[in-house]
Amino acid sequence: MSKVTENGEMPAVPDTHGLAAVPTHRVGGRWILFFALSWFGVWIAQLTPVQLLLPLQVEKFLHATDWVQNVLGFGYISGIAGAFALVAYPLTGALSDRTTSRFGRRRPWIAAGTAGFALSLFLLGLQTSLLGIGICWVASSTFFCVLTAALTAAISDQVPVNQRGYVSGWISAPQAIGIIAGLVLVTALGLSTFGGYAVMAALLVVLGLPFLLLVHDAVLPPGVVPPLTLGTLLESLWISPRRFPDFGWTLLSRILVNLGNAFGTSLLLYFLMYGLEVPDAEGSLIVLTLVYMLFVIVASLWLGRLSDRLGRRRAFVFGASVLQASAALILAFVPTMGAATVAAALLGLGYGCFLSVDQALATEVLPDQLSRGKDLGIMNIALTVPQAFAPMLGALLVSAVGGFTLLFVISGVTALAGALAVAQVKGVR
Repeated sequence: MSKVTENGEMPAVPDTHGLAAVPTHRVGGRWILFFALSWFGVWIAQLTPVQLLLPLQVEKFLHATDWVQNVLGFGYISGIAGAFALVAYPLTGALSDRTTSRFGRRRPWIAAGTAGFALSLFLLGLQTSLLGIGICWVASSTFFCVLTAALTAAISDQVPVNQRGYVSGWISAPQAIGIIAGLVLVTALGLSTFGGYAVMAALLVVLGLPFLLLVHDAVLPPGVVPPLTLGTLLESLWISPRRFPDFGWTLLSRILVNLGNAFGTSLLLYFLMYGLEVPDAEGSLIVLTLVYMLFVIVASLWLGRLSDRLGRRRAFVFGASVLQASAALILAFVPTMGAATVAAALLGLGYGCFLSVDQALATEVLPDQLSRGKDLGIMNIALTVPQAFAPMLGALLVSAVGGFTLLFVISGVTALAGALAVAQVKGVR
């Protein structure tokens, strides 16, 4: 029986329809521009350290005579950061689902993530010990999760289904541009380690401000979503694959494909230095990254929009996974710079398509629209955690056999397994 207030009136029931409903109004060019700029800042701040600054910083302070030890040191730091991401993503999503700030649900978390991420990068550049490097990188990665958990939830909050493939492409296209822009800035300008981290931190803040300050974020009235407790959080982290099989298969596919991609890319600098033994490893890395970038941009924007028009997701994700597997197997069995360039093109084509279309697919298999921040946080674990653990796992593989062939074979097999997993999704075409 419903309770009444002291004056005998029925209490007001918060209206959840608008918050739970799937958006139907298309977002405009201004929204997409600010969204893309924000992601550009995110990726340049995250991937420049992963691809260049952090491995070189670890190698400098490790003082190891064996190159395998350098790979292991970088891998362990990345793995520890990945463990923190397991908690940061769903927790941020769940808290943002319940945030009743007058500034909106997601905006406070975007602001906190940006500030914490930038400060952690700045401090990372000042470190002179492996312990300090590890602590600051864990902090940077955690705030990266806080920021991106809130940003990805904005797609489900504000973008209609028939536009999500294209909008999600503006996550992956800035990723490709961010990698090459960061590498070029650091190498061409001759930035020191501290200078590189400081510039990345500044770009993160400057590029993220337009979306943070100028894009509307709906305010959640109090009482709409139950308060978060440790018990409810732990319970909500389990989404039954029996009740929601499409969510389960999409999550598994994401884990496998991203793990395969990370196996193939996270140790690329070391592969060039110690596998191919090219004279200018950093210059060769920029060339491969440029090739990768061009194909990522084309695939993410064109194929993402094509997916929207055709109303199909699974076939695109399946094909993208196969392309990534092919690239990894080329690196495994044809270890030359020319073959690596072809592999970079295939990997970019596959991963660009995967990032845009799979993100759209993920938003269509969520169990509950009112908890989409938390559910997408779980999905984002499958995007970031494999990239954090892959250097550690890959380093162990490289250490075990003294080379990179096994690493790339496992990368290809894992991506193929991801393709088979997404083929099991039934509720989305």
